[in-house]
Amino acid sequence: MKFLSTLLITTLLLAGLSAVFLAGCAAEKAMLSGSDRIIFFGDSITELGVKPNGFVTLIRDSLQKKYGQDAPEVIGAGISGNKVTDLENRLDRDVLSKKPTLVVIYIGINDVWHYALPGLKGTPKDLFEADLKDIIGKIQNAGARVVLCTPSVIGEKYDGTNPQDSMLEEYSAISRRVAKETGSQLCDLRKAFIEYLKQHNTQNAEKGILTRDRVHLTDEGNRFVAQQMLKVISNQ
Repeated sequence: MKFLSTLLITTLLLAGLSAVFLAGCAAEKAMLSGSDRIIFFGDSITELGVKPNGFVTLIRDSLQKKYGQDAPEVIGAGISGNKVTDLENRLDRDVLSKKPTLVVIYIGINDVWHYALPGLKGTPKDLFEADLKDIIGKIQNAGARVVLCTPSVIGEKYDGTNPQDSMLEEYSAISRRVAKETGSQLCDLRKAFIEYLKQHNTQNAEKGILTRDRVHLTDEGNRFVAQQMLKVISNQ
């Protein structure tokens, strides 16, 4: 009986230490410093994010307020029209050469949207997945951690009636799976947008809530994206 009691106490102590260790790892993962360099890697949404009210700028300002002189460096690396294949082609030049410690990948809108635009081509699902894995693998091999975002919206109707909603869900599912398989952190913008729009888009409008044209962000949209990313980047 005494042996069982001792064993139980030992087991509980080990469980407690494991919990403290895991909590410590999570806290350490969320801590940033002036030695960190964060690159936001994406398309025109990210390119516009470096403007005064853009989400990249808002994140930089928030981190500077939180960390002061020890705030990380923040760099925007978005180019209009980019798809996942474009990110792969410029990965060395725009990301790896800058030696980041954290890369936030926000891609997938054009990979889907271009299927519906004349003269343009979307990205097949298998290629989308393969290129994401390749990009993330190269970033991780360079010693940086990755936050992978799901594509957000092409149209803001909350009831699933935007023309490309079903395809966006498929590509978002790919991003979620890739994040899990590669050990990347996930920022599920698709899920967050839908939940927000169900509450705030009472007229079921196709734009004007978080986007100005069904894709690119309004000021409120930029604030919303910044908030979602900060939750993942630095536990804010």
